[in-house]
Amino acid sequence: MFLSEAGARPRTGEVSASERKKWVEVFKACDEDNKGYLSREDFKVAIVMLFGYKPSKIEADAVMSSVNLNTSGNTKGVSLEGFLNVVKRKKEAQVYRNEIRHIFTAFDVHYRGFLTLEDFKRAFSQVAPKLPVRTVLEVFREADQDSDGHVSFRDFEYAMNYGQAK
Repeated sequence: MFLSEAGARPRTGEVSASERKKWVEVFKACDEDNKGYLSREDFKVAIVMLFGYKPSKIEADAVMSSVNLNTSGNTKGVSLEGFLNVVKRKKEAQVYRNEIRHIFTAFDVHYRGFLTLEDFKRAFSQVAPKLPVRTVLEVFREADQDSDGHVSFRDFEYAMNYGQAK
């Protein structure tokens, strides 16, 4: 049994009208010359405005190469539709990561920043009391990637995402 089978799932739903409006406003604010698209630098500014961090060159390159072509048919930048799709995916990923963090925190009752086998046993006894201890041990060993007896948030997040389509 993998943690991802029992874990959080990304929420894919509709974007609220107010959220969409905010994203469109950010797009327009960053498209200073009303070109109808965002350049690489415009896109980076928009992401800072919405998410509070500057995307790496790799992330910006990936977005620039994957989004829809702008209306003139060239790849000068990110169209409004492409921008909205990127922002929606980023928002869903952010919500999902927050859910994983919440689950990790619920397991980490001693606030140590890592989980032990005892933490796993306690948590699984509450959510799946009939689950054999052997299975809990297998799940713990799978999540404890470096076999140090501790599952860090990074280990936990990896285990929660294991087998999920990206």
